[in-house]
Amino acid sequence: MNPGGKRPRPGRDDDPDRLYTLTGGRSRADAGTFDLVTLVVGECDPTPGMQSEHAAILRMCARPTAVVEVAAELGLPVSITRILLCDLLDTGRISARHPRTAGGGDRLPDPHILEQVLVGLRNL
Repeated sequence: MNPGGKRPRPGRDDDPDRLYTLTGGRSRADAGTFDLVTLVVGECDPTPGMQSEHAAILRMCARPTAVVEVAAELGLPVSITRILLCDLLDTGRISARHPRTAGGGDRLPDPHILEQVLVGLRNL
């Protein structure tokens, strides 16, 4: 425990050696798998013996959580968080929902509807 009486959160030590250990020496995640706003959803509960950061991610992502929020909560750089997320995705412990596909694909809203919304907002 630290002097404040709180347990340190996973990832609070940004020592390069610790970050190297967290990722097993990897420095990059699969390109394009996770962007900052990708929603991560845990598909299972943490298991005994699991890396503490992986367990924290699973607990945190019981509800859909953005990658950037996961990184902030863990106190880790986004690049390291992406590697940890790839580990969990590869083992089926999380799923990723990209905002572009979560709302019905790459379709853009009807321009006529957008025009009506704009007129309505201007009339307020």
